[in-house]
Amino acid sequence: MTEDSQRNFRSVYYEKVGFRGVEEKKSLEILLKDDRLDIEKLCTFSQRFPLPSMYRALVWKVLLGILPPHHESHAQVMMYRKEQYCDVLHALHIVRFVSDATPQVEVYLRMYQLESGKLPRSPSFPLEPEDEVFLAIAKAVEEMVEDSVDCYWIIRCFVNQLNNKYRESLPQLPKAFEQYLNLEDSRLLSHLKTCSALSRLPYDLWFKRCFAGCLPESSLQRVWDKVVSGSCKILVFVAVEILLTFKIKVMALNNAEKITKFLENIPQDSSDAIVSKAIDLWHKHCGTPVHSA
Repeated sequence: MTEDSQRNFRSVYYEKVGFRGVEEKKSLEILLKDDRLDIEKLCTFSQRFPLPSMYRALVWKVLLGILPPHHESHAQVMMYRKEQYCDVLHALHIVRFVSDATPQVEVYLRMYQLESGKLPRSPSFPLEPEDEVFLAIAKAVEEMVEDSVDCYWIIRCFVNQLNNKYRESLPQLPKAFEQYLNLEDSRLLSHLKTCSALSRLPYDLWFKRCFAGCLPESSLQRVWDKVVSGSCKILVFVAVEILLTFKIKVMALNNAEKITKFLENIPQDSSDAIVSKAIDLWHKHCGTPVHSA
């Protein structure tokens, strides 16, 4: 038996006995041992497989540019990141924009606003829609990442990725959603059009907030592995799969308001299956894209 066939045999065996991902975890550990991390290979891995939870924060920090590819610089760079975090936080305390009683996600928002030159004149000013998006993403990341410095930097760089790298792609996603839903279930799409629901679906929740506040974090992080590593199009297939999963319920609702309300508060117990099927659907229609929006 050749080395490749032995490896394939092991992979099939592991999957059958419930250890799917053992080989993938070993592959990632080999990638992470390189003196200079190969960003391209880490992106490819993240697009093809779910990241093991023990390595997710590290891989995200490298792919989001929080950490450089060189291992020997990681400790020093994170020290600088922590100093910057402390300086910004201290400045907000000085100008009395935050206090020890301020909720942590709001602290992250004020830090981001200060660093991006968008801090309002008063903390009592109403939040902008983009601030609400930031808070939703921050609440999700806070559930995924324990360390507050890591948490802030991941939120900051994830939001910047959405605002910069995906700025032109995100507005196109509702049209792509319609296209792929039509391919998967044209009758379901016709029902949404008949109910005048298509234009009123929760696109902001799906595509601006990247399902933060819609899916539980355990499922959400598997979707964000793909977003962080180069594909916001995965969001389209999660939305399509939500519709396919709850087709019977949606077809039984006959007005746009009821359909939207249901989709904004989908049952959480199906989330893992929805994400797994959405990733399969994404691979089916797009192959295994790397760095594609």
